[in-house]
Amino acid sequence: MLDEERLLERITVNPEIFGGKPFIRGRRLAVEHVLGMLAAGDSPETILAGYPWLEAADIQACLVYAESAMGR
Repeated sequence: MLDEERLLERITVNPEIFGGKPFIRGRRLAVEHVLGMLAAGDSPETILAGYPWLEAADIQACLVYAESAMGR
């Protein structure tokens, strides 16, 4: 498993895209969208199947980002 800092490098924040919301590796898939799919009960495998470019570490990065944001 990648450490948290390396996982968070997968998350991009650009004020000109998605109103500054975090997204994954510059690919215009918002972290909140991935978290919403997980919250709705989608498995990581289902999410990965829907986004062929997405990697399991990207999903883990979303979870680490959310945990980090909650701690602030």
